[in-house]
Amino acid sequence: MKRTGFPLLVASSLLLATLASSATRPHYGGTLHAAVQAAPSSLDPNQPDHFGSRNIFGLIFDTLVVLDDQGRPEPALAASWQAEPGDQRWQFSLRHGVSFQDGTPLTADSVATSLRAVNPSWKVLAAGDTVVIERDAPAPDLPAELALPRNGIVKRESGKTAGTGPFVMSQWEPAKRLTLVARDDYWGGRPFLGSIDIVMGQSLRDQMIAFDLGRAQLIEVAPEQARRAATEGRRIEGSAPAELIALVFARPPQSAEEAKLREALSLSIDRGLLNTVVLQNGGEPAGGLLPNWMTGYGFLFPVEVNMTRAQQERAEVPKAVLWGLDYDRNDALERVLAERIMLSARDAGLRVQLASGASADAKLVRVPLAASDAHIALGEIAKSLGLPQPVFHSSAVDDLYVAESTLLHSQRVIPLLHLRTAWAVSNTVKNWSEGHDGSWRLVNTWLTTERP
Repeated sequence: MKRTGFPLLVASSLLLATLASSATRPHYGGTLHAAVQAAPSSLDPNQPDHFGSRNIFGLIFDTLVVLDDQGRPEPALAASWQAEPGDQRWQFSLRHGVSFQDGTPLTADSVATSLRAVNPSWKVLAAGDTVVIERDAPAPDLPAELALPRNGIVKRESGKTAGTGPFVMSQWEPAKRLTLVARDDYWGGRPFLGSIDIVMGQSLRDQMIAFDLGRAQLIEVAPEQARRAATEGRRIEGSAPAELIALVFARPPQSAEEAKLREALSLSIDRGLLNTVVLQNGGEPAGGLLPNWMTGYGFLFPVEVNMTRAQQERAEVPKAVLWGLDYDRNDALERVLAERIMLSARDAGLRVQLASGASADAKLVRVPLAASDAHIALGEIAKSLGLPQPVFHSSAVDDLYVAESTLLHSQRVIPLLHLRTAWAVSNTVKNWSEGHDGSWRLVNTWLTTERP
């Protein structure tokens, strides 16, 4: 009697094991299909910050320095750097063997030209393989500042841009679609992905439809929809709280009475309720401008609602002014927040009504955290909100706390929430990685052919 079944079973098992291994082992190739709300009209990183556009530009342009999740500078295009005493003059030694996507080599002259274009107040010089940056005042956080997306190194020529990043532009329809192809000669090693196709300017609803139909493997999800999307079986990946939503007044309080009324408004807002009910725990209540994971002292800024004290503060002012509140009419989350703020204000005896444009006294704003370095992030928040630039005397946490407290004591801004970024990621996308600040890390991401 011949025993042919067992060898056949063994061979079949080995074949299945081989196929399974090949499906789970990293390999090169494939196209990642993504969709974002951002709709940049040019491929130049020197434009308003948005998570979607920031991540797109990060695929094309490198910076001299990158930051880890603790905000510590790490080498990128700059292999090393050092500051002269006083931190006003810095020298950055460039990495060797780097080229732009058009094949021309990266030089100190090209780096200096790129940085001068977006930082006209800096004195940037090229010296051999070194770039020298001189500032008007001490700049102890300059390496971290150079990690900002707008400081991506760009070769600008005849209206076109080229970077040194891991992907190169293949097709480009401004504000609509971008196709990127992996570079075999990337200095950091060739990415696993063969290409990335990004549809831009898509609403969150249209992105979700594309995802569910299998036309997109990576899409944005509103923070307040992340929990529901996950319970419906989608794979949701999120960052640490990486976006501030706050109420910003157009001018400082004009009297002690007005300052007291703004304090009453802040006390009347139930941030915890906004997070659990409106955001569905898609963020954290915010008493400060920076999230606690970044500073470690966020808990020192109160977030609890205190309607009794708010009513007492209101009662100490003879007459409450009527505030006009503006928000982005295209943002459903801001609309709900504005309505709840008006209800809370009314319960405290304050007067708030919806307004727009120049007639508004205050506005709801959303500001992405620009960097995982707390000092840089605070300065960028102040710039975005039209607040005075914070003054730092050292890199110590105590100094950061004082600077942030000073901005809050101006009573120009009432922090409300810190939002997480959320992405729906197909099961065919492997080794997905995202920074605390919501940045994509796709160099080591790869695709499998298995069904989502």
